[in-house]
Amino acid sequence: MPSFPRSELEAMMQRWLEVNRIAEERLDWSGLADLYTDDATYGWNVGANDEFMAVGREQILEYALGYEMEGLGGWTYPYMRILIDDAQGEILGLWKQVADATRPDGTHYEIAGLGGSWFRYAGDFKWSWQRDFFDVGNATATYIEMIQADALSEGMKARLGKSHDGRPPGHYPVGQAPVGLWDGVEPTQLG
Repeated sequence: MPSFPRSELEAMMQRWLEVNRIAEERLDWSGLADLYTDDATYGWNVGANDEFMAVGREQILEYALGYEMEGLGGWTYPYMRILIDDAQGEILGLWKQVADATRPDGTHYEIAGLGGSWFRYAGDFKWSWQRDFFDVGNATATYIEMIQADALSEGMKARLGKSHDGRPPGHYPVGQAPVGLWDGVEPTQLG
């Protein structure tokens, strides 16, 4: 991995956070696509049998920032910590997933556990690689709680009501995605 000046990585992350803030306000995440290289990959695991992978900016726009964000208008993803590795050109951002819907006690529905994004910077204020992680069991439990309380947005109800011939776009059986979650990552050697 190439190294980059820490100031450039910090500036990239500030751009990312600002575009995210605007996306949350507009309920439209498509503007984030401009922050990826043409050949970037973006993926995450969805449990023992499923993983998501978008290959290239167009799939990132259509699948990750389009289909996968459908129904999540009003949700926010505050970054709680950001760790920058300028020697490897990588950033780890830890975030929460908080719904705008509230429980009867006034607390917001929130997916418990840690969520995060691991980014690889390519220069020119673009990511070439992103992997997300979150607790799938906690996400499922939160959605079930929201369904039972009739707290899902109309957009999320519509998304859950969509039928698919097989898997949703970008989803693959574990180990069968066109790019593996760990592709391009070598074990770290210290010392």
